[in-house]
This record gives sequence, C-alpha cells and structure tokens, in this order.
Amino acid sequence: MSSAPAQPPAVFRLAAHELRWRLLDELAHSDRRVRELTGSLGEPQPLVSYHLRQLRVAGLVSVRRSSFDGRDTYYSLDLARCGVLLGDAGAALHPALRLAPAPRPEPRRSRRATRVLFLCTGNSARSQIAEALLTDLSGDRVLASSAGSRPKELHPNAVRAMRARGLDISKRSSKHLDTFRATRFDWVISLCDRVREVCPEFPGDPQTIHWSIPDPAAEPGSNDTTYPTFERTAAEVETRIRYLLVTIGAHTTEEVSRP
Repeated sequence: MSSAPAQPPAVFRLAAHELRWRLLDELAHSDRRVRELTGSLGEPQPLVSYHLRQLRVAGLVSVRRSSFDGRDTYYSLDLARCGVLLGDAGAALHPALRLAPAPRPEPRRSRRATRVLFLCTGNSARSQIAEALLTDLSGDRVLASSAGSRPKELHPNAVRAMRARGLDISKRSSKHLDTFRATRFDWVISLCDRVREVCPEFPGDPQTIHWSIPDPAAEPGSNDTTYPTFERTAAEVETRIRYLLVTIGAHTTEEVSRP
C-alpha cells in the first residue's frame, strides 16, 4: 500500500501556481518591492499581494520594511527554506528522492577574474562584511570590493563579528562608491535600501542584485560588545553569499563553455 500523503506537499501546491512560480523566480534573483513585482509580472497589485501572502505563510518569503521609505516593503526569498521543503517533498514521494544540497561549482578559469562590488550607505559594516566573506568563501577566486554612498569609519562590532569567524578586517578603510565609477564589475550588489536609490550605473552592464538587509548599527544593542546584531547580519550575508557563489560558478562555467 502506498504511504504517500493524501495531499501533495505544500511546496508543490504553492509552486504549481503559475503566478506564484513567477514570483519565486523573481525573488530568487533579487529582493523586490511589490510595485517592482507588479511591473515585471504585469499583474495587478492586489493579486500579487495575495499570492505573496500565501508564500509568506508557507515560510518561503519574508518581508521587511524599507529603510529608505518606511511606507514601502521589500520581499525576500528564503532559499534555505525552499531547499528544505523541496527535499522533504521528494522524500514524501519516495525516500530515494530526498534532495541533497548541490555541490558548489568551482568557477572555471575565464578570461579574467569575476569582480563583485558590494554597496551600502556607510561602507562601515554590511558591505565590508560581505566583501570579506565572499573573498574568503570563494578562496580568492572572486575579486570582491565594497563602498558606500556616505562612507564612515568601520564599526568596531563589524570587526569583532568577522574576527569571531577568523577574518581580520580591522585594517580596511571605508570608500566612496565614486571610487569605482569607472571600474567594470560582473555583479553589483546593494545591501542597503538607501544606497539602492542612488546607485550609479557602472560600465560593462553588470548583473545587479539587491539584498534588503537592515543596518546592524541602527538596531537596538548595536554597541553591545557581544555584537548580536552584527552576528545576525554576518550570518544572513554568509547564507546569501553561499548561494551567490553557486550562481557565479554557473555563469562562469557558461561563459567558458561558449565557443
């Protein structure tokens, strides 16, 4: 007798709906506001909001108030949660179908190293953390840089959070994004809702991504020497970077494979 559940797993029911699948696809690339989703999908705002709510209830999507405009919100896809639900869904059909995390593809040699620029307002925490983590997790195969629209001194708790992970960023300095205006990047990633609004265009038509991550220095407890807000930021950035590396690896392999 079959032991399959009477109802298909929730992730299948959710993703099988065309609009919800398109929403997942959009959010897999970058955090988005509702008006951006309605514009790119060509669907009315009430319908998009309804289906976003379904995805939020399932824990696939989260929402954060914009730090640029408090009346606005950003939606993010929880890729780790998606992976867990997909793995459980496969196992519900047959134990041999439980998904295992895909091995991280090693970027193959291309004509030049992949260059990534991280941006936030002060270049004092989030973007510095991202630069250090990408450099470390890529094994220096990716050239990471960071800058801010209003640079200020590196936050000591950002240094502490990275030191706890075995990375020393204490000698790094904050830089203005104008420093890199003429530099060609493959990826430009904004980690701050404010800097996204003033981000200039960079030469070479880089891939642009937005990660709506709160400023740890603006949260309660930001000056606590146990640095909980900075540790949470570092953990979220690290998770996102691990998925980014898979995307970079896939793009690099595709580029190298072209005739």
